Amino acid sequence: MPKNPWSAKRQRQYTHIKDSLLAHGRSEPLAEEIAARTVNKERAQHGESTEASASSIKDMSASRRGGLRSHKGPGGRTLLQLRNEARQRGLAGRSKMNKAQLEAALP
Repeated sequence: MPKNPWSAKRQRQYTHIKDSLLAHGRSEPLAEEIAARTVNKERAQHGESTEASASSIKDMSASRRGGLRSHKGPGGRTLLQLRNEARQRGLAGRSKMNKAQLEAALP
């Protein structure tokens, strides 16, 4: 739990985000970190925190970002993850393959 006292609204927001992440299979420490970062960013954007980074203030809100990405589903493995798996399996020509080709080559 973060050391800075939050308002009741921010506490509810933290709990909701954390519970949602846990329900989606994230670990407890990771869920706590993501929830705290999200709440702290919201606090910074609404002028509730004493210190805030420029990236927290100028970036789009977490709720807006989530709304933009909510209907796309999981993106699957990244290109780097696919290349690492291809390297571990000894797949020839992997460095010249794009993501779609790697996904097709790796069942």
